[in-house]
Amino acid sequence: MIMSKITRGPPQQPKTFSKKNALTAKCSVAANPRQNKAAKFLSAKSGQASGPKKSTKTSTKTSTKPWTPAEVREAFTRFRNANPEPKGELEHLNPYTLLVAVVLSAQATDAGVNKATRALFKVADTPQKMLALGEDKVRDAIRTIGLYGEVPRTRAEIESLPGAGRKTANVVLNMAFGERTMAVDTHVFRVGNRTGLAPGNTPLEVELELERVIPAEFMLHAHHWLILHGRYTCLARKPRCEVCLINDLCRWPEKTV
Repeated sequence: MIMSKITRGPPQQPKTFSKKNALTAKCSVAANPRQNKAAKFLSAKSGQASGPKKSTKTSTKTSTKPWTPAEVREAFTRFRNANPEPKGELEHLNPYTLLVAVVLSAQATDAGVNKATRALFKVADTPQKMLALGEDKVRDAIRTIGLYGEVPRTRAEIESLPGAGRKTANVVLNMAFGERTMAVDTHVFRVGNRTGLAPGNTPLEVELELERVIPAEFMLHAHHWLILHGRYTCLARKPRCEVCLINDLCRWPEKTV
């Protein structure tokens, strides 16, 4: 195999390449990242890429000054004064219909759930009535529920039900049985992190932090106040800082007031 080697210097005489020389030349070309992107890719995949990798993961926790107990009390005092008896927006008739509605709300908006269950709950407000109605008719009204039996009173039992997780258990325990639980949905998670009230990377972290900082006297209604605040004031895209009850306490650096 005869090849002409091109260089910037004076032209050289043609040189005969042996198989060994050809292999050496091939390796030399492969060592050039411009000429062999595949080699670079394979090197990166095998962990041989040079230089440390930068993490793209960002934390939702704020690095601002934590709220003081006095500020937390002031915030929830304002919430209570503005709405002394907050109510959840899921329509229900009893603990069983509440449980069904909360489970469905994981897949739809509260308004959508209410529209689907309003007529259903009038004729089937207990597990026995729901069963007697028949699966076909229930499926016609809403998507498959798969919940039959008495509503349990403990977190572990509620979470063992199909489609019921920690948030569902917290809502049912709070609204149906009056326990001081903190249900963290997307709104509560956003408010906790954005305001700096309860920063956390997961809903559980936010839940535990809220339970730690909120005075006991506010806990019965605390998750309702925070949900409603996130849904109607501390919006995800365009927060209404100008009408926020706690805008002076909020730690968010991008607030507009």
